[in-house]
Amino acid sequence: MNGQRVLVTGGGGFIGSNLVNHLADENDVVALDDGYLGTVENVNPDVEYVERSVLEDDLPTDVDVVFHLAALSSYAMHEENPTKGARVNVEGFVNVVEQARDDGCDTVVYASTSSIYGDRTEPSPEDMPVTVNTGYEASKLARERYAEYFHNHYGLSMAGMRFFSVYQGMEEGAESHKGDYANLIAQFTDDVANGRRPEIWGDGTQTRDFTHVSDIVRGLELAADHELTGIYNLGTGEQYSFNTLVERINEALGTDVAPVYEDNPIPEDVYVHDTMADASKMREATGWEPEISFDEGVRLVCSQYE
Repeated sequence: MNGQRVLVTGGGGFIGSNLVNHLADENDVVALDDGYLGTVENVNPDVEYVERSVLEDDLPTDVDVVFHLAALSSYAMHEENPTKGARVNVEGFVNVVEQARDDGCDTVVYASTSSIYGDRTEPSPEDMPVTVNTGYEASKLARERYAEYFHNHYGLSMAGMRFFSVYQGMEEGAESHKGDYANLIAQFTDDVANGRRPEIWGDGTQTRDFTHVSDIVRGLELAADHELTGIYNLGTGEQYSFNTLVERINEALGTDVAPVYEDNPIPEDVYVHDTMADASKMREATGWEPEISFDEGVRLVCSQYE
């Protein structure tokens, strides 16, 4: 992208701020955030930062492209207040897209989730049947259906990106303000580097497709450049267990800190035990490939503590 005016909702958050700071070099970028999960401290000072809610009227949607990343982004947040979760994740999405459409913007890239695939030890393609077990998953699937409506009824380009376990790190990333909501690589590395035993729910055999935020940012930009419509996975196509993650962190830091195992507070019938992406659709549409391997990503996060 070059020379465009761009709005990033959730622009002070983890993924949003990385996207904002990347795009700001060659574009006119507005970062919008309500301050719940984001902070202006994550955003380059030359970026226009607007502290507003996606539920408000008169948002700065007179742009060429909208990246809608604002959301209550976890199971726990939705269970605390399901009504608020639906309002922010569904009503906020519709509100932003409708205002953008009224202002002449016809390209929207938005965050969905890979959680709706459930447990998968094989790569998950976008066209596989999905089910909804949590309010968080329901809100993201609702976004996808509304996006289908906006495309079919109004002809907007609507690209839904299903992210797989995005990470960066606490010390030099944009995750430190998220605390317990930060990705496990960031949390576990911070624990081990500071001599604390990382807490694993269950036996540690559960797996994730850990995807570095820089690869996610490139995918989001490519989706806008190609004016994609539909659903696309952003993940590496590999999965690693939590036990393996702790082992690799210890190797990178030269430490020997064992995890502590605790009962999983999330009900077993809704907990996603394994995830892995099939990103072939995104690759075929844009040429996108993940560039940061799991081992390199762990080393990058650990290097922040040297």
